[in-house]
Amino acid sequence: MPYDPVYHEESPTRDEVDQMRGPVLLEFGANWCGICQGFAPHLAELLREFPDVKHIRVADGKGKPLGRSFRVKLWPTLIFLRDGQVVEQIARPEAEQARAGLQAITTA
Repeated sequence: MPYDPVYHEESPTRDEVDQMRGPVLLEFGANWCGICQGFAPHLAELLREFPDVKHIRVADGKGKPLGRSFRVKLWPTLIFLRDGQVVEQIARPEAEQARAGLQAITTA
């Protein structure tokens, strides 16, 4: 699944996330977040290398239930899942950390 350039206000529920099959990358952040914007080109490039990963960008903020269920506090936060299970969670990642997370969920 290609890189999604927009953080979406609409997001799946935690139950829906827990039921997702295969490799999934949940990315929490905000469209106005400078750190998120700076990391975006790196993630877009990485996701081209991992076309089987479903990428879901979630607009996070105070009181957002999905982000709170994963205890998201900093943006961007990447949550790497395989068959609904968290494999790794990284806040404010470096590109190589993101690559390692993507590798972890695609080679399981």
